[in-house]
Amino acid sequence: MALLKVKFDQKKRVKLAQGLWLMNWLSVLASIIIFSLGLFLKIELRKRSDVMNNSESHFVPNSLIGMGVLSCVFNSLAGKICYDALDPTKYARWKPWLKPYLAVCVLFNIALLLVTLCCFLMRGSLESTLAHGLKNGMKYYRDTDTPGRCFMKKTIDMLQIEFKCCGNNGFRDWFEIQWISNRYLDFSSKEVKDRIKSNVDGRYLVDGVPFSCCNPSSPRPCIQYQLTNNSAHYSYDHQTEELNLWVSGCRAALLSYYSSLMNSTGAVALLVWLFEVTITIGLRYLHTALEGVSNPEDPECESEGWLLEKSVSETWKAFLESLKKLGKSNQVEAEGADAGQAPEAG
Repeated sequence: MALLKVKFDQKKRVKLAQGLWLMNWLSVLASIIIFSLGLFLKIELRKRSDVMNNSESHFVPNSLIGMGVLSCVFNSLAGKICYDALDPTKYARWKPWLKPYLAVCVLFNIALLLVTLCCFLMRGSLESTLAHGLKNGMKYYRDTDTPGRCFMKKTIDMLQIEFKCCGNNGFRDWFEIQWISNRYLDFSSKEVKDRIKSNVDGRYLVDGVPFSCCNPSSPRPCIQYQLTNNSAHYSYDHQTEELNLWVSGCRAALLSYYSSLMNSTGAVALLVWLFEVTITIGLRYLHTALEGVSNPEDPECESEGWLLEKSVSETWKAFLESLKKLGKSNQVEAEGADAGQAPEAG
């Protein structure tokens, strides 16, 4: 028994075809939006690729770009099919291809749903990527004379100013690395020698931060050196006084920015997916309704359209049986090939 059977007369078939034609061209516009969102997301990730540990985060924007292009192609083709569906001579050339086309549309809808889910589930991998990337970027902050790393100082400074953040998890992250280049240190100074000798790695560590951590909205002039030394500044207590630095770390700031961007993109992609599923269902009804016309010479006769020719369980069993037959045929071909090689070997 057919699933979700609906009766159609000529007027309903015409309205269905015209409605699907309009929906397909609206879906083309939605596909352009998906493509644009994927491209924008890729550009935003490229901007800060220097502070990201790997390129796994580009999977989602690349997938969105690909889905947008494929959706434009599929919906343009579907619009043409719907336009030709009411002309028997034009519909005849599409008739053998409609079943395979609908199967491809189903696979496309599954792929689009998976990409949409990835938009919402990408936060975990993005967080680890940013954590390692920012940590490495901060280590190379001082290497302004090293080829390939001389731009890192500018990248980190612009990042902290733009996102109003400091360090990886907070401003104290700068206390654990040497962010001042050796070319700006006076090695004849006793203070510099003592600081270098005070740790095993021989690094010049200070309780200070780069200028880009300073909050310009603070009424007090920025204190970026000797942050933990209360006696170095007048009327200052680093434990009780609110520091005039950016409080949040850059990992949290970037993660919040990209998460909101991903969630917005995922919401749009989900709406487009629902639109695509509706179009696929409509195409299935149009296909079965046109196939059910008993007398092609009488276009005004009634016909029946359905979503599945059989029930869900019967359709699933038929699908599994077809897979088994396909596996058996491949096995027989393989055995036949082995038997043909055996006499040659003898």
